[in-house]
Amino acid sequence: MGVDEGGVRLDLWVSGKLELSRTRVARLLDEERILVDGRPAKKSEPVMPGMRIEVEIPAPLPTRAEPEELPLQIVWEDDDLVVVNKEAGMVVHPSAGHATGTLVNALLHHVKDLSGIGGALRPGIVHRLDRDTSGLLVVAKGDRVHQALSAALKAREVRRVYRAAVWGHLKESPVTVDAPIARDPKDRKKMAVVEGGRASVTRARLRERWIAAELLDVALSTGRTHQIRVHMRHIGHPVVGDPVYGAMGARGISGQAGV
Repeated sequence: MGVDEGGVRLDLWVSGKLELSRTRVARLLDEERILVDGRPAKKSEPVMPGMRIEVEIPAPLPTRAEPEELPLQIVWEDDDLVVVNKEAGMVVHPSAGHATGTLVNALLHHVKDLSGIGGALRPGIVHRLDRDTSGLLVVAKGDRVHQALSAALKAREVRRVYRAAVWGHLKESPVTVDAPIARDPKDRKKMAVVEGGRASVTRARLRERWIAAELLDVALSTGRTHQIRVHMRHIGHPVVGDPVYGAMGARGISGQAGV
């Protein structure tokens, strides 16, 4: 949308132009779905003549998640929480385009009580993994446990380590990637390192070295969408098998170089 008027706050201007609630606009801003001249917008910045404002409104979400009898690998369960080994290819919770077949749908079938803090679409979900990422997820049964786990994650009292196979060899280990991430201005379905994006820090350490690739232990200081995949590509070591940010085709990673 081109702007031919100025002075009003951006969030109020978008709300009035598109007849959206301020809460909906705030959510779009948090998700970086509103751009000003190609960069993520700030809600309080003034609208000025000549600005180009782009607003991406996602498809409506389902109103609630329904129980589904789906395969679910539970590795631990007690009165307070469930630990699930999520398979690659499974979406964690319902969203636009993924109303069914998610981990939440499976949990609602297998587990009687889940925390309601996450709402009707994310009951019990304390943290998430990308669709194509496998690994352990901790799910809270009660609100008290959910709040405690969320606080522990925020205070970094819980350490999460990922393993990623990446192409090439790091020049040094460990390595820290400190680069802001936002939606790719050239492809809104992807994320990218973008000046003015949200602060993002990834730390990677060599675990195994192969002929054409390496296995890394990766820890995140922030939790941005696709952070590991975007940061690894940014430093020239895309994740093996990544269809979005990775190198296409196999290069022969089998075999272990001398360590």
